[in-house]
Amino acid sequence: MEGFEQFVRLRYTELLHTAYLLTGSVAAAEDLVQTCLLKVMPRFDRIADPLPYLRRALVNQRTSWWRALRRELLSAEPPDRAGPDPTGGFAERTVLVAELARLPERMRAVLVLRYWEDLSEAETAEVLGCSVGTVKSQASRGLERLRGLLEAGEPQRRAR
Repeated sequence: MEGFEQFVRLRYTELLHTAYLLTGSVAAAEDLVQTCLLKVMPRFDRIADPLPYLRRALVNQRTSWWRALRRELLSAEPPDRAGPDPTGGFAERTVLVAELARLPERMRAVLVLRYWEDLSEAETAEVLGCSVGTVKSQASRGLERLRGLLEAGEPQRRAR
């Protein structure tokens, strides 16, 4: 149990950042990390490399929640959308995270793991259980779509 507690102390913030990028909400990110940590805790001592294991758990749990919400929500816009952040550069990050949330789950997971977590293509493929080619194509398409979404929203942001 001591190894688990030490791991959580060292890696909690890192896991929370990843979860935030996957969910787009601080509260949802905290819930996601806590849920995954609770699931992993009983077998933590049998996991050879816990960080990639937990990253995969975050992606899988987020996908499960997304599927459940997709069946239950009838609203096109979630009620707790974050507004623009008045503190300069943080506004751009908020917009980026909001646009990231519009991407499909797998594409978002690839972009988060590849560019936020700075994993190699091979490491990202291993975490997601797919081929390196899939990671490359999802990253390329995801970046292209993200650029398109950000460019399409640029006139709206300037008008505010």
